[in-house]
Formats: sequence, structure tokens, C-alpha cells
Amino acid sequence: MQSIWLSGAEWFAVLRVGLGLWWLESWRHKDKRDWFAGGGIRWAAGIAAEHRWGFVRLGFDRVVGPRPRLMAYVVAYAELALGLGLVVGFLTPIALVGGLILNLVYLVLMIHDWAEQGQNLMMGLISLVTLFAMGWQSWSVDAALGLFG
Repeated sequence: MQSIWLSGAEWFAVLRVGLGLWWLESWRHKDKRDWFAGGGIRWAAGIAAEHRWGFVRLGFDRVVGPRPRLMAYVVAYAELALGLGLVVGFLTPIALVGGLILNLVYLVLMIHDWAEQGQNLMMGLISLVTLFAMGWQSWSVDAALGLFG
């Protein structure tokens, strides 16, 4: 079906690329020196420590707290990988699900601060729409390689 300027599949590719650029911006704007020295994890630890839901505190203390440097790298490079994967459309369904999970983690961690949640909600919505619309059918490495039908 042809809509204004682009086909439906191409519009979903626009969403996919835009979401990828959003993840790349999340990577780019981090102060890498401070982030990898634990600044971001210390900030998140403070939020988790006072979180109203015990499972958030417990999960953070068990998973992130004992390995702050590793988790700083995991988060930052996950954002970079998601951004690159979505922009070029490589392993797109995996990137979309991974991004949705990361946005849900951010959403749950920051549940008390709705001012920060618009971005996570919109990125999650774009991930879901693009996943169910199979947004890798146009302008993607996946399509060029015949991956994910």
C-alpha cells in the first residue's frame, strides 16, 4: 500500500531508524568518563535504595550493586548496540525486544518520577509497533539478507 511519499513498510522503517537514533543519542550524551567510573550506577543505586517497591531494591542490590563497573559497561554498550542495530536494521526483532526490556527497566526504576517517563513510554510504544509491524522489511540488513521473513 502506498501512502504519502512512502509505503507503509517504509514508514515503519522510519520509526525503526528514529528509535535507533534515539538510542544512539542516549549513548552519545553520556559522560563516558564519569559513567564508566560508576557515576551512573551510583545515581541509580540512590534511586533504587529509596524505591517504594522492595523487589527493585532487592534486584538492584543483587544484580547491579555487586558489579557496578560491569553494569555501567553493559548499559552503555547495550544502548549503542540497540542504536546501531535499529538504524541499519540488523537483528531488528532482537534489538526491538532488547530495547523494550531496557525501557521497562528504566520505567520501573524511575516510576516515581513521571517527568522522565515520557521518553521511556514513547520508546517502548515505538518498539512494540515496529516489532508487530515487522519494521525490518524495508531499508534493513535483515531484509537484504532475507532474515526474519
